[in-house]
Amino acid sequence: MKQSSRPKIALLVETSRAYGRDLLRGVANFARTFSNWSLLHQELSIDAALPQWVAISNVQGVIARVDIHNIDPLRELQVPIVDVRCSRRFAGVTQVHTDDRAVACLAFEHLWEHGFRRFAFCGFQSAHYSENRLKHFREIVAAAGCPLSVYTTHNHSRLSLSRIEESGITETESLAAWLRTLRPPTGVLVCNDIRGQQILNARRHANVAVPDELAVIGVDDDDAICLLCDPPLSSIHPNAEQVGYRAAELLHRMLCGKPVPESIEYVAPLGVVARSSTLVSAVEDREVARVCQFIREHACDGMKVSDIERFSQLSRRQLERRFREGLNRTLHQEITHVQLLRVKQLLTETKMSLEQIAPLAGYTHKERLYSVFKRETGETPGQYRQRASGSHFRQPLPQPHSLSPRPLDF
Repeated sequence: MKQSSRPKIALLVETSRAYGRDLLRGVANFARTFSNWSLLHQELSIDAALPQWVAISNVQGVIARVDIHNIDPLRELQVPIVDVRCSRRFAGVTQVHTDDRAVACLAFEHLWEHGFRRFAFCGFQSAHYSENRLKHFREIVAAAGCPLSVYTTHNHSRLSLSRIEESGITETESLAAWLRTLRPPTGVLVCNDIRGQQILNARRHANVAVPDELAVIGVDDDDAICLLCDPPLSSIHPNAEQVGYRAAELLHRMLCGKPVPESIEYVAPLGVVARSSTLVSAVEDREVARVCQFIREHACDGMKVSDIERFSQLSRRQLERRFREGLNRTLHQEITHVQLLRVKQLLTETKMSLEQIAPLAGYTHKERLYSVFKRETGETPGQYRQRASGSHFRQPLPQPHSLSPRPLDF
């Protein structure tokens, strides 16, 4: 019996960033399960030109990051195309992308729940994904009646996306100047994790405390970038793997002669991966915020309330009163709160034993840590580790239009 040839599918997706690698992972998951495709791919950057092998490989379909520079040679192939970049509409090209409005919703809700009522956005002008996220974030912030500051750059419409993002490295001084104009506390959405790292570098020049004065949340959850940031960057996981999987499903339908949607199909992000850049309760009281930063820096060194008394400009009685007014907890409770955040991080990110974790969180005995952890969380460290390993995301998507901001003097 004559065997039918396997369809050759060209994957023109970058491997230089987490989003692209997750796209490819999603395509591979579909292909292994539902098709007999032969997947053709080479290592690419996001702005790479169309490889020469595509035109001579007799491919039957393409999944690509399509833009104005490669659309014509792709059309010349006369095969079904699925675009997973969606920088603009291309007639006859099926498109799948992350839902940028849902991304903006998640960012706003995360910052809102941490007490932020002033917001800012920093992106890359002329980058399509940045412009989309700014548009949606602006609408959501306005609907909540809150102020929004936007960092604007020079128009780089003639540059490639890589060059646009690269240009941000040279903007440290202008970024720092903008950060100084933001009244603390302010919550900032950056268009992606690359921009987030640039902001966190610039804030040192501006002498702005993160997250007390400025909380920063990125997009893409690229752990190679987020964990290099100081402090580690909170980020939204865009579920690019599902984007890739859905792109493969749609291409499969086209190859089978079945109809596919004419409009862009959007995939909801998975949720927020919270890290130190947003793990704070925003307060207007600057002395309370200053003390909170001091506690966060030293709580795991065995800090005592007497250490805070010596640091603060206020008496203990004044400070306790203002802590209760701003955070609804005592100084001692704030120390414990910071210590347990460290314990939770180590339980989630490492395989360290409780005995190993205790001194890193400011406890001399693991038994004391066990007792405090169970009292404050309602579960043992082991139970928390088991539960946390199953999910790092916050769901469901928020409904920001239903939020009523408390009055503030903006």
